[in-house]
Amino acid sequence: MSEGQQYRGSCFCGAVQLLVKGEPAAMGYCHCDSCRRWSAGPVNAFTLWKPEAVEVTQGGDNLGSYQKTPASIRKWCRTCGGHVMTEHPGMGLIDVYAAVIPDFPFTPGLHVHYQESVLRLPDGLTKLKDMPAAMGGSGLTLDE
Repeated sequence: MSEGQQYRGSCFCGAVQLLVKGEPAAMGYCHCDSCRRWSAGPVNAFTLWKPEAVEVTQGGDNLGSYQKTPASIRKWCRTCGGHVMTEHPGMGLIDVYAAVIPDFPFTPGLHVHYQESVLRLPDGLTKLKDMPAAMGGSGLTLDE
């Protein structure tokens, strides 16, 4: 993917539309309890972008938000309830859920918070206990 690449995405009903541009900072799977409970699934596929690479092109006033902790501001469509993204102010990044941008070539690079996993994924990717050291985690890896 080059700097000029753009991918469109939307919530479940299409009321909220967005555009991501360029390259994500990281892609992978999160196994933390918060992501699992928020997504109602055993794992969350994430794509992390710099804020300037994410543009809500339609329905911005239809985005609801919830902030349980200072680490994450979760956003969803008020019409269909479809989850759209999570802002991570401390990291300076936005997680646009991989499923929201269907034509984006999702290529995961790692698993984070694997110590909380309820679904083991033996895929050969790095399994971090929590987060990379550069992002405030221990940087410790776990076996598949």
